[in-house]
Amino acid sequence: MHRPPAPFRQFVLKVHSRCDLACDHCYVYTHADSGWRRQPTVMPDDVLRRTSHRIAEHAVRHRLRTVHVVLHGGEPLLAGPARLRRVCEELRNALPPGCGLDLRIHTNGMLLDEEFCALFDQLGVGVGLSVDGDRTANDRHRRYADGRSSHTGVLAAIALLRRPRFRHLYTGLLCTVDVANDPVAVFDALAELEPPSCDFLLPHATWDSPPAGDGSATPYADWMLTVHDRWEAAGRPVRIRVFESVRRTLIGQTSRTEAFGLDPADLVVVETDGSIEQADSLKTAFDGAPATGLDVFGHSFDEAAAHPGIALRQAGSGGLCTTCRACPVVHACGGGLYAHRYRTGSGFDNPSVYCADLKELVTGLARRTGAPTVTTREPPPAPVLTDGELDELARGPVGGTTQRRLDAAQLDLTRRLLAGAARVGDTEPWELLTVLDQTAPEAVDAVLRHPYVRAWAVRWLQDGSGAASAVLAAVAAAAAVRAGCDFEIEVAVRRGAVHLPTVGRMVVDGGGRAVVRRDQAGVTVAGIALGDRHRGTALWQPRRRLAGAEGWGPALEDSDPERECHGRAVAQRLGPTALASWTGALRQAWEVIRADLPSTARAVAGGLRTLTPLVPNAGGRQVHAAARHAYGALALPLAADGTTLAARIVRGFRTVTFHGVLDLHALCAPADGVRLPSPWRSVPCPPESLLADAHSALAVVEFWGARAGSGQVAGGGPADTARLRLAVWRTRTCQGLTTLAASQALTPAGRRFTERMQEALEPWLVLPLGPTAEALGRATEVRHGR
Repeated sequence: MHRPPAPFRQFVLKVHSRCDLACDHCYVYTHADSGWRRQPTVMPDDVLRRTSHRIAEHAVRHRLRTVHVVLHGGEPLLAGPARLRRVCEELRNALPPGCGLDLRIHTNGMLLDEEFCALFDQLGVGVGLSVDGDRTANDRHRRYADGRSSHTGVLAAIALLRRPRFRHLYTGLLCTVDVANDPVAVFDALAELEPPSCDFLLPHATWDSPPAGDGSATPYADWMLTVHDRWEAAGRPVRIRVFESVRRTLIGQTSRTEAFGLDPADLVVVETDGSIEQADSLKTAFDGAPATGLDVFGHSFDEAAAHPGIALRQAGSGGLCTTCRACPVVHACGGGLYAHRYRTGSGFDNPSVYCADLKELVTGLARRTGAPTVTTREPPPAPVLTDGELDELARGPVGGTTQRRLDAAQLDLTRRLLAGAARVGDTEPWELLTVLDQTAPEAVDAVLRHPYVRAWAVRWLQDGSGAASAVLAAVAAAAAVRAGCDFEIEVAVRRGAVHLPTVGRMVVDGGGRAVVRRDQAGVTVAGIALGDRHRGTALWQPRRRLAGAEGWGPALEDSDPERECHGRAVAQRLGPTALASWTGALRQAWEVIRADLPSTARAVAGGLRTLTPLVPNAGGRQVHAAARHAYGALALPLAADGTTLAARIVRGFRTVTFHGVLDLHALCAPADGVRLPSPWRSVPCPPESLLADAHSALAVVEFWGARAGSGQVAGGGPADTARLRLAVWRTRTCQGLTTLAASQALTPAGRRFTERMQEALEPWLVLPLGPTAEALGRATEVRHGR
């Protein structure tokens, strides 16, 4: 769905554009971009004031509680203490009350002294430094232009920050990886400096300028995993951001860094001349790569957030190439750093040049931590319905294209919900499911379309009820059975049975867990085969279809424990007599729908997949039920005749469709406590409930209207009954829609939806029904206070 750009929370200010070192791996001065040559040496006052104003403006607009600003370069300390004081005070004074400032500076440390530290102590500026390890490792790249070592200088700076007076300023160290360096020696040297945190960066490279290697397939992953093992053995003496980021993404949390995960980019750069640029790392791709054409004098940061390059980095998997979107570890690596994907001719629409290393790093850390290593493939974002499709859904039964788009959106939502629910419990079911998702996606989709898988995932995410792994293992086993592949997995025994969604259930003695297996001998549950000899017995109970309705054969779901989501008493597994009654009644109902409402019949056949029998109400009032989060399922009691059952199916299916629309479009504005009178309820209800009632009631109007005007219904009895019911239903539906239209409870999409419903109702309002029916309609109007 279309979303506004995410606000920036991190601002990198280039307060000085030159450097006192000549590091040969620096992306600012030695890679493709030459923009530094055109920049003022120091950020002028007018740029500083305007930048501070723009940051404050952005903070107010997006109600940011904290903004994070990093003073950067070049080497920012070259600006001098007085200039840096001016920068910090200008930023702090510009921010609105209630918005905090997290202010940091990143330096090579060559100029850091007590005067700078005292200033940073006074102004609350954290200090991070770059160092690549011991002297040998550090001086491989970080030298002065004349070749002198920088190691002694950076150690002196770190020693200053480690003094008790300034220790609180010390934020951490940044190390650029070189696989020619000894990873253990590098880690030990860094750990000895007692940083609060440490991060390892891959050297910036692209497909045009690949990174150096050591002849192995994954040299950088091997190097990092060696560091990880040393870090673990040492008792994790320091926080290492790269390891924390990967671990967080593996369990479904945000990574807090652009180098991993699919979090939206929230960082922007301001150069010394006021130019607004994308991430600095893009300077490694080509000359001008980070440029946006915007500046703080003429443009807001909201305008920068809408820039195509930044928007693409906020698009999650939608901003990745096809190869990355199909990768099983994409949720963790996120395609790697954006700059590292560049190749002449295809731009950034490529995997990272470090692709193999990233995959090995993610899987290697997953093996060491026991976290899930893969996720199911992520399809394109759920399609938002066009205005025309929304109009079609408001008026009545939908055509094939709209139905397919609605179904695709629901499958996408189920996948996302399942991914969220799978972040807890056993990893084995998740890994089996994701392997199947690559090898047999049709089998996985068939199980995920089961309405009660969706209902379970929502329930788990909302309140944590039930055991996540219990249902997840059953979902994975069901998909594996449908795929016909060999597997073995333990599934929880629930209510004396192992239930496999869309497949069936096996009655098992006792509780606990049972092994579900498929090998050359076939499928077994707790050692009992699912062969034909068990069908129809008390042990194996396959899921059945209500056959006999030509053009439609919905699944009969009378055993899935999750079917209780409808809030009604569900019937237990039907015996032969009850099954025959249901089959006959459904055949009669389907003939009625096909004859009177052929377009509705096509929609029902395409979108209503599952019927769940209900226990009739004690008072004899027979109602249908469509659970909010069980798209595609309808629960019904057995009706006395086919016409009554047909009316309930038509009305219930319209409710199912309406729920699908609500997942894509907000039709009612948030309004806690608002209640509207309803012609179908004894007490006022929320606007969304009234809109749902009116939408399903419109289907009933169409049903009885078609029968009242049908040439097949002649004589006094049936036709009069249809006209009387039409009179009542059209009156109430008109009342409900009028109430909605007059309220302030609808969004623009909701108003449009209601208007299209009113248009669909109009022909039935002018249909003459005779004096008796008209009188009944008027009586209904009076009875409901209209």
